[in-house]
Amino acid sequence: MTVSDAYSKLINSDIQFLKGVGEKRATLFSRLGISVLWDLIYFFPREYDDRRKICAIADLPEGATCCVRAIPRSAPSERRFKRNLAVYSLYVDDGTGGLHVKWFSAPQYKRKIELGEEYIFYGTCAYAYGRREMELVAMERVGTCDQTGRIVPVYPLTKGLTQQVVRSAVAQALGKVERLYDILPADLREKYHLLDMDRAVRQMHFPEDMELFERARKRLVFEELLVLQLSLLMLRERRSALTGMVFADTGCVKGFLSGLPFVLTDAQQGALDEILEDLKGGKPMNRLVQGDVGSGKTVVAAAAAYCAVRNGHQAAMMAPTEILAVQHYHTFRKFFGEDVRIALLTGSSKGKKQLLEQIAAGEYDIIIGTHALLEKGVEFASLGLCITDEQHRFGVNQRAALSGKGQACHVLVMSATPIPRTLALILYGDLDISIIGALPKGRKPIDTYCVKTALRRRAYGFVRKQLEEGRQGYVVCPLVEESDKLDVASGVEFYEKLRTEVFPDYRVGLLHGRMKPQEKDAVMGAFQKGEIDLLVSTTVIEVGVDVPNANIMVIENAERFGLSQLHQLRGRVGRGEHQSHCILITDSDNEQTRERMGVMTRTNDGFEISQKDLQLRGCGEFFGTRQHGLPELKVANLFTDLGILKTVQEEAKEMLDVDPTLNNEKNASIRARIEGLFGKFERKDIFN
Repeated sequence: MTVSDAYSKLINSDIQFLKGVGEKRATLFSRLGISVLWDLIYFFPREYDDRRKICAIADLPEGATCCVRAIPRSAPSERRFKRNLAVYSLYVDDGTGGLHVKWFSAPQYKRKIELGEEYIFYGTCAYAYGRREMELVAMERVGTCDQTGRIVPVYPLTKGLTQQVVRSAVAQALGKVERLYDILPADLREKYHLLDMDRAVRQMHFPEDMELFERARKRLVFEELLVLQLSLLMLRERRSALTGMVFADTGCVKGFLSGLPFVLTDAQQGALDEILEDLKGGKPMNRLVQGDVGSGKTVVAAAAAYCAVRNGHQAAMMAPTEILAVQHYHTFRKFFGEDVRIALLTGSSKGKKQLLEQIAAGEYDIIIGTHALLEKGVEFASLGLCITDEQHRFGVNQRAALSGKGQACHVLVMSATPIPRTLALILYGDLDISIIGALPKGRKPIDTYCVKTALRRRAYGFVRKQLEEGRQGYVVCPLVEESDKLDVASGVEFYEKLRTEVFPDYRVGLLHGRMKPQEKDAVMGAFQKGEIDLLVSTTVIEVGVDVPNANIMVIENAERFGLSQLHQLRGRVGRGEHQSHCILITDSDNEQTRERMGVMTRTNDGFEISQKDLQLRGCGEFFGTRQHGLPELKVANLFTDLGILKTVQEEAKEMLDVDPTLNNEKNASIRARIEGLFGKFERKDIFN
């Protein structure tokens, strides 16, 4: 076995064999995406507690979280409230003053106390009942410290795991690996003054000081973004070398546009012009259309599809949910009438065998569907254009899988989660970008308010007023936990209460993700026809639902949603002639929640909202990093690390100018990393 093989075997060994983990805890770790040693090594803290500074008790500021070095002067007392709930209290002093240390339901601390010995106590200080108190986080005897007197990592957890268990497992994993391999060449590290991989990872977990931590983080951010940029630029270069279908007659779209009951906005027309230039250019189009909620991306996509059909090819449009696919199907039918043959292909489509045969035979011009379009048995007669809606719901692999069903066909992806153009140009390195930056005329800003649950009755009174005027509305319930069953229970509970107690004289409907497709279709059909006045729903209505008469939305527990998701939900109203309203209900006084709710009530600008979301939540949460195909950015934040991102993009271009396929020996490790991350691609999609 070579050194490389031994290293690979080690970092891919099961974590259950670590001391203190075992099979049961390994199952808990798997909830965090951790199953082998490498997962644990690359599972970085979410924050750090600086426990180096020792404060004198006499100088403790109220509300501070810090360490004190003191001696217990009495045995711990215990007060029990329930069988499994007790509070313990211990009086200590350090010569400058006394402090009452208290903790809950941790009897092991009580057993560890020895009077006269010196301890370090770490916790949050307060003044209560005329005395100084500390709510204990950690306690260690002086001379045996490993959780105080240093910077301590704080990891994301799941129920059943503690910080101590995770810290111990990470320390063991790092101890088993003598040295972590480095994929960055030495000259590149020297050029940018980067730490080597081994030291960077160890400092990220257990930093000696914050300066070293910042250097470690910079190194790991640089590597993550370099791999991402190289991957995307290589994809772009590979595609630009291909010969694409030429749609010689792009003027045909004028006939389609002249039949519409409205005129495209300048922004829509500009995006369409860029698309048409691509379609007749002889290279495969690979374009992203960004536009805010309601900006009119669908009609631009329809015009592109029409161009494909009139040039003798088929177009396929993939949506992330069946509800959205069905809606696009009906929208396209309205646009085209009987002039274009349109098929709907989803997981629940009936007569699928015959439908697939007809698609393969070219009997349908436009095929609209969900992930079902990616299935092995789906073949096209002449696929010329692939459209992916809500592209953040799909990954690079899925886009490639759909476009791979044609011969160098054109690709158009659409996103209603817009990000600033500068950042988009860097992040979507494999795509050209068009932006629809203006809403159609007549669209009114949605009035948005944030209230506490104490005002829910008044909020529902306002909803009733809208219903009395003939409008329709939504009440959105959040995920209670990461569980579909709990999500359904929450929706059903709200639905029953609203139907029987709050709005008994109105028609209240229910929609959630675990309903069967035909049930969802029936509910949405009834809502669109005006047969349901108020729709209680989970986030299944986040994208695509278009009911112009719906002008009021209430979002319960709004703090549970990200800013971009709130904006997407809010975009379900404001689609008709009537003034629309969105009421956010939350009791959270969290500072970040207040900031997010403030943004929502202040602006309807999706670009501003998404930038703030990116700033507050980081790249991982914002983009939903579990996209298929894109590397998961575990360290980088595309808002705060924009400077590094720009540097990395220039470096990636220089590297590929010298070594276009990363075949040089010094770049072999980077190439191997890219191949590992994009393993589902056929090799030719990245490398020649």
